[in-house]
Amino acid sequence: MKSLRWAVIGVGRFGRIHARILDQLPGSELSVLVNRNPEKLAEAAAEFPDAATAADYAEVLENPEIDVVSITTHWKDHFSIAKAALEAGKHVFLEKPMAETREQCEELLRVAELAKGEFMVGHVCRFDPRVTAAKAAIEAGRIGRVVSMHAKRNLPKAPGNIRLDKISPLMGDGIHDADMMMWFLDQSPTEIYARNVQFGGFEYPDLGWAMLSFGDDAIGVVETVWCLPEKVATTIDAKMEIIGTEGKIEIDCANTGVSIVESTGLESRPDTVYWPSQHGVIVGSLPREVAYFADCIRDGKASDVITPFEAARAVSVMEVVELSANEKRAISFSFEPSH
Repeated sequence: MKSLRWAVIGVGRFGRIHARILDQLPGSELSVLVNRNPEKLAEAAAEFPDAATAADYAEVLENPEIDVVSITTHWKDHFSIAKAALEAGKHVFLEKPMAETREQCEELLRVAELAKGEFMVGHVCRFDPRVTAAKAAIEAGRIGRVVSMHAKRNLPKAPGNIRLDKISPLMGDGIHDADMMMWFLDQSPTEIYARNVQFGGFEYPDLGWAMLSFGDDAIGVVETVWCLPEKVATTIDAKMEIIGTEGKIEIDCANTGVSIVESTGLESRPDTVYWPSQHGVIVGSLPREVAYFADCIRDGKASDVITPFEAARAVSVMEVVELSANEKRAISFSFEPSH
């Protein structure tokens, strides 16, 4: 089996996690690390000495030896890099959000339709076994018809403060829950109402709530608070309650099954699902997602776990969420791209 040669574009914290996964993934080769920040590039190069480095992603896209790119840059750079990579004929794994705006997402859909390479946007929650168990139960009719969903994905101040000059809580994390709600119902919301609260002096609000109305059939509430007290014993307080006409489902992603209390009294709950390290190997939902995309490339088939259309729709919903919060009014929603 010929190895897929990958470049990771953007080797900050999350890009380095991607690089570690690819460095260990059978049938794949971590070939090039790309970052415009020379310090971050040097740090990544020290960890992965067998990979080449580049400061400009255009060099990688011109390199015929590179088969696949993972794009793990700042979200506002996603559109331009993904578009260039698809037009260059590369297979593209793009971390969410797909782009900044609905218009950019629709352009990527058009480009991807004509591109030679496969294209997938990383929505890691669709590879979380707790989420997929809930999806299977809903599809089997075990709770009747879904009528209400309430999700929260909240962070303590320290990790929240790192993010609040980069992306809003609703676009950064709420997009996961909005996407899952649409996935569970297999439909888009018809109306959106949202509110933000800003007090910390960052570029983006400290917290946001959104209500998604799915016609008269169901309501979904998305809560994202990135300013929990510092000593809250959680890495991320993420839970979802799904109520049906005949039952309910609770997804608890906050309690990871391991609680560590240190001599200082600080309590933490390390990740055991998304990308934990076990016996020196990264395991979990993110490696499964990356491996799934590699299989899609080898099999010459498009992803059916998360489609580009669904990823574009998720961004479009959150764009309207932010507009609703800014204008303090409910806004009708539909998503039918003209690609």
